[in-house]
Amino acid sequence: MSRMIPKIPVTVERPWQKELADCITDPSELLARLNLSAHENEADSAARELFAMRVPRPFVAKMVAGDWHDPLFRQVYTQSAEFLQEPGFSHDPLDEQDNITPGILHKYQSRALLIVRGGCAINCRYCFRRHFPYGDNHLNKRDWMVALQHIRSDNNINEVILSGGDPLMAKDDFLAWLCDQISEIPHIRRLRIHTRLPVVIPSRVCEDLLAWINSLNLPLVMVLHINHANEIDPLLATRLQQLKRAGVTLLNQAVLLKGVNDSADALEALSERLFAAGVLPYYLHMLDKVQGAQHFDVSDERARELMAEIIRRLPGFLVPRLVREIAGQPGKTPVDLLLHP
Repeated sequence: MSRMIPKIPVTVERPWQKELADCITDPSELLARLNLSAHENEADSAARELFAMRVPRPFVAKMVAGDWHDPLFRQVYTQSAEFLQEPGFSHDPLDEQDNITPGILHKYQSRALLIVRGGCAINCRYCFRRHFPYGDNHLNKRDWMVALQHIRSDNNINEVILSGGDPLMAKDDFLAWLCDQISEIPHIRRLRIHTRLPVVIPSRVCEDLLAWINSLNLPLVMVLHINHANEIDPLLATRLQQLKRAGVTLLNQAVLLKGVNDSADALEALSERLFAAGVLPYYLHMLDKVQGAQHFDVSDERARELMAEIIRRLPGFLVPRLVREIAGQPGKTPVDLLLHP
């Protein structure tokens, strides 16, 4: 017996495709929308030459006007610090770019990570794939058949991860086809989607998305990317409940970011707000050392202090695992297992 598809309540939202097409791409426009002065903005604005600015308006609506330190604003606003060249930071911090079959990243023995779409709805300034050659991994239907055959031929793979960019940038008819193909592979036990799109454009959780999710013959896990409690407003909470009623397991992975969520209060509030919205904290990532994002870096020592504090404050199921991804390792490495420098 199939599950009922949750009905979308009538709202004033625009379709997600229109929201996507109407993102803010000019730092000056973002400042104007938030009633922030453009004084001394020229040097910061120039950083969009390194990595384009892209911010959906529903995400901007969650920011506090007039506040240069708003944690959502800081994640997306260009900064002159992106031009700094810091030792230990690189264009490919996880050594992914030499480890690619078209459409597939070979990172894990039992999991295949598919690059479904190269673009994102939002360009976070700390993105570890800000220099990734997405143009070299744009697949046509024939390429996808080859990628799927690769998964069929490897019985060690039991889970498929849809990644990007953001996989939910793809149209729902394509996602329905791709996921149906994956579900027919006997040794695949579950499907995972890593996405930020519903967080920044909640209308992405639409009837078409829920329809193919509802018909899927595999357990589906959706790993959201939410860094701060202020990203979860009532509209997003409603959409997340619709995903849960469609049978989706919801997890969250955040990145520990200086000036955004590097306090025990912020991390506690994030876990509590996630749980209230039906999402379990999963990972808290240390910053991947990508060139241009060094001003977001938090030391391991400070990260451990923060984790010790939230462990005191929260029950275990609301404490995410503090991890770092290390190139060549078969999975995430808990920071507590790393030697002190």
